[in-house]
Amino acid sequence: MIHQTAQEYQRVISACQELFLKKTQDYGTAWRILRLPSITDQIFIKAQRIRSIQEKGTQKIQDDITSEFVAIVNYCVIALMQEQLLAQGVEEQALPVEQVQALYEDQIRKTRALQEDKNHDYDEAWRSMRVESMTDLILMKIYRTKQIEDNAGQTLVSEGVEANYRDMLNYAVFCLIKLNYPNHAAASA
Repeated sequence: MIHQTAQEYQRVISACQELFLKKTQDYGTAWRILRLPSITDQIFIKAQRIRSIQEKGTQKIQDDITSEFVAIVNYCVIALMQEQLLAQGVEEQALPVEQVQALYEDQIRKTRALQEDKNHDYDEAWRSMRVESMTDLILMKIYRTKQIEDNAGQTLVSEGVEANYRDMLNYAVFCLIKLNYPNHAAASA
């Protein structure tokens, strides 16, 4: 089963990264202007829309929830890249696509290693979870992140924002696996 998860994880990430790099070609790295709390709020908007659709059972805008989970994955990667670039003192707003791709892949490598360690310890418990429950966990992680940001990044005993972004990213990937992305998206297009 772990081998299957690795393949499914890679399938989802490849599709998310492909979309992200195409958008980078279209928009450049406009996301460099965003402060971390703004990125957290973007993730919140996406997760809140998913929860709203799940609770109402209907939607008026036709973008399905898979596109929102993809956005959560990519905004989490943006947050992790932005955090790294800020820590390194990189001020340039415009970054070449090749550099963005390398940064993206580095953050995915780190996040995937965390996923593999947790998946080993939790014995793939996520497979028995509902997408709705994982949506709630993403929202909880967002609220935690907002509180840490409001505390100027200081925690007493808790993990920081980086760990929360990585957890949100992994939960969004798990949801996309359960929703059979990108296969489902291609079938519904």
